[in-house]
Amino acid sequence: MKIVIVDDHPVVRQGVQQALEREADIEVVGVAGSCSEGAETIAALKPDLAIVDIRMPDGSGLEMVRQVRKAVAGCRIIILSSYASPRDISAAVAENVEGYVLKEALPEELLNAVRLVAKGRRYYDPEIMDSIMNKEEKDPLKGLTARELEILQSLAEGLNNRAIAQKHYISENTVKKHIGNILDKMEFQDRTQAALYAFSRGLGKKTGTD
Repeated sequence: MKIVIVDDHPVVRQGVQQALEREADIEVVGVAGSCSEGAETIAALKPDLAIVDIRMPDGSGLEMVRQVRKAVAGCRIIILSSYASPRDISAAVAENVEGYVLKEALPEELLNAVRLVAKGRRYYDPEIMDSIMNKEEKDPLKGLTARELEILQSLAEGLNNRAIAQKHYISENTVKKHIGNILDKMEFQDRTQAALYAFSRGLGKKTGTD
């Protein structure tokens, strides 16, 4: 598995690289310290996976991810960040990144995330999932209809409204109504919270590629 690391902190880059290169099946083919350098490195080396800091001096890692998606469609993305704000998480989910790991995570947690994402799964740091799970005293899925569960699974898979409508042969307006009902019933503020909760319950897990 070929990996590129993009982070503006040399100590973080070196630490992540050392942790990954202990594994026989992982090769760090490139590192970069900025968004611009990262985009060029990933486009040139075409890795299987890129580990990207969300905030760098010359811009947002997510903006770089948007560029990379166009240049290297098969490259999976794991965000490695010190931050877990709702805004950052929502932005990451909107960009359909496959993983989100906090920098305080242990090396084995990062390796677990890398291996899961490489297999076509998604991984969000347990601390992020706990913040969502702890808000719920009951299982909100029990109040959803069969169709709403299908829509929620599509949200967990990272599909936008148009893709959900095409998948289920319904209009985008109908999709919006279902999502509104889902948020009301689950008592979540936005679709990102609902999608992350669905990840935690296995609704967004896939066996194949995206």
